[in-house]
Formats: sequence, structure tokens, C-alpha cells
Amino acid sequence: MADFQTSTHRSKWIFTLDDLMERRSFANDSAVKMLEQYGTTRVDVNVDGSFSYPEPIFDLNSTAEQNTIVKPLSCEEEEYMRTFYEQKIQEVCKAFQFPNKIQATSLIYFKRFYLQWSVMQHHPKNIMLTCIYASCKIEENHVSAEELGKGIKQDHKPILNNEMLVLQSLGFDLIVYAPYRSISGFIHDLEESGEIRNGELEHLQNLHETAIQEANKIMLTDAPLLYPPGQLALASLQRSNEVHHVIDFDRYLDTVLSRQNSPYSASELLDLLRSIDYLVDKLKVPTIDDMKPIDRKLRMCLDPSSQDESKRREKKSKKSKRMA
Repeated sequence: MADFQTSTHRSKWIFTLDDLMERRSFANDSAVKMLEQYGTTRVDVNVDGSFSYPEPIFDLNSTAEQNTIVKPLSCEEEEYMRTFYEQKIQEVCKAFQFPNKIQATSLIYFKRFYLQWSVMQHHPKNIMLTCIYASCKIEENHVSAEELGKGIKQDHKPILNNEMLVLQSLGFDLIVYAPYRSISGFIHDLEESGEIRNGELEHLQNLHETAIQEANKIMLTDAPLLYPPGQLALASLQRSNEVHHVIDFDRYLDTVLSRQNSPYSASELLDLLRSIDYLVDKLKVPTIDDMKPIDRKLRMCLDPSSQDESKRREKKSKKSKRMA
């Protein structure tokens, strides 16, 4: 099996906080500039894989100022939009009963995609489905686009239309590492190491299950782009142990470090785990009501009124055909 230490995940997709914020800000600024230039930031993918942009669209019945001013999303609103659809990824994967690894791979693909693009350029509703579809392929749990779309009552065509765009945006770095396998490894290690007394073995399952739930929360934060999966797993285990009090976590951490060639001391590693804790504690997953005003702004960026009218005509035509 591939090793995380020599992987592209580690070398290309783990960032400092400053680098991550800079990438996000650049994607947002680029989308805003494009929005000002074209009136819409939608990007089309050509057959050869190159990108093209639409001509500026103007409403002849509106003033020049009305035609050119579309209020873009702020970086904070983009973050809300991403988090909302990251939770949707978890919900879809749960509905399909996909393994945790597929859920995590989908989320990491989604996070990486929006380091290259703004949600004002590609609506996350479509991108999330393509990320799930691609992760099912790479994790050898293939589900057809038609089946995926049908399962959540969505058109499957955008899934296929966005596939090459997503893969290119990921740099075709498709092997990713998630904390769930490491969590299982730590639980097995606890069983074998003697850290758990006989009377507490029955509590290990609860410790494991809660650690998985904590990892699910961590995956909704920026932590997977800032920390390696082993540290995410330890943070999940520590948060779970705060609920169940099954192990002496500090002592177990010393045991783990003594067996590994770690560049961190126990105190340094605990500081890193506290940083992950902070990201989880400040996480806010927006509700549908929270998203309504942001979604309205996003639709103005993605869909000029002339395109909305075209879509309405297309829907009306399809409805007429069904009734004929």
C-alpha cells in the first residue's frame, strides 16, 4: 500500500494556515474580477479540456449600471456555502451507505477543488456529486452517475459534465488519506498494548464509535488541509476519550511517540491537537434558512436574468411535450 509520507497528499495538499487563506482569497478575488468583466463567471469546459468564458450578457432594457453591478459573495459567504455542501456530501454518502473512506475522499476532493475555484464559478451542488462519483471510482465502489443522480432525485448529466474539470483541478492526485483507518489502528493498539484494563474492554467500542463521529466533524473543518490523517485520528480519539474517559490519553500519547520516529514532542503534539479542537469548536454548519440569502446572491452571479428566462422556456417546452 502507498505510504502517506511519500504521497502527493503530503507533499502538495497539506498547507500552512497562511497559504490556505491566500489560496482561498485568490480564488474569490479572481471570481469577482471575472464577474465584473463578463457579468457572469460561468466557465465552460471544451472537448479538449480547455476552458472558455461566455460573452458579456446585457439586458437592453436596463441601465449600464444595473447591467454591470452584481454583488459577489464574500469569502465568509463562500465558506458558509462550502460547509453547507460538505455536510450534504456526508448526508448523501450516509444515504447510500458508503464506507467512511468514500465520504472522506469525496470531502477532500471537494475541498481541494475550491482551492482552485470559487463557488461563484462552479455551483457546489453539482461539484459535490461529481466528487462523490469520482471517489466511488477511485475507492473501487463504483456507482453509476445515473444511479447516484436517481438516488437523490437530481439530474445525472452535470455529474458527468464536471468530471474532467474536477479531475484536472485536483491535478489528478486522486489517492488521499483519511483518519478513519488510523482510528481503527489506534483502537486495535489499545486492545493489544494493555492500556485498557479487562473491565474496560467493553467500553472500547463506544470509544471507537464516538471517535468516528468526532472525525466526521473534523472533516467539515479546514483540518484535513492543514494536518496529516494520523493527527486527525489522534484528535478524534482524544475528543472521544473526553466523553468516555476510557484511557489515560497523555500516557498513551507518550507510548505512541516512543514507538515512532516523530518530529514532535508530546507537548508539541498536544498543541497541534488543541489547534484541531479549536477548528471543530468554532465550526458552524449553516442551516437552510442561513443559506437562503447567500444562495440568492450566488444565483445572481451564476445565472443572469436572460439565462433564467431561457431555462424557464426550456422547462415549459419539456412540460408541454410530456402532456402531448
